[in-house]
Amino acid sequence: MPLLKNGRISEESWQPVGDEAPLPSDGAIVISFARFKAEPDRLAGRNAALGVRLKNTDDVRALADHVGRLGLIVLEFPKYTDGRAYSQARILREELGYTGELRAAGNVLLDQLLFMQRCGFDAFELARPDAELVWRKAVSTFAVFHQPTGDGRATILEQRRNALFEQRAQATWSGTAG
Repeated sequence: MPLLKNGRISEESWQPVGDEAPLPSDGAIVISFARFKAEPDRLAGRNAALGVRLKNTDDVRALADHVGRLGLIVLEFPKYTDGRAYSQARILREELGYTGELRAAGNVLLDQLLFMQRCGFDAFELARPDAELVWRKAVSTFAVFHQPTGDGRATILEQRRNALFEQRAQATWSGTAG
């Protein structure tokens, strides 16, 4: 399945490790959230990149003390009508300050890519051969937004207020304010 990072097809550098499989001594690995919770001491001693895969029913706040150690968090979209992973992403980015790779997996659809990006996702597992083209189309669909998120883009209301403030400041500075 193609992996899209920052709008480009990328090679997978993370090795998934099952719950019963032995942990490799080196290399970037991704484990389940259940295993992450079950083996904290063993994982703390591992001196290699660590990622965790969560179901959309898992409490991401349980990662609060670990976000600085995780290089990858994968959030699952089991079906397109279930948006709980959007909330998980926003909590991770905006509340917990997670700065590593945040990947959307599962039922990731074209019309949701832009909104996933706005919530903090920067990587996507897409079951499409034209993933880069789909990405470019998705992120150029809308230029303005009503909902605020942690992606740094100003909402349309903020843009209007800024334009009005700038207009008034320009009028005051030029002496044309009435």
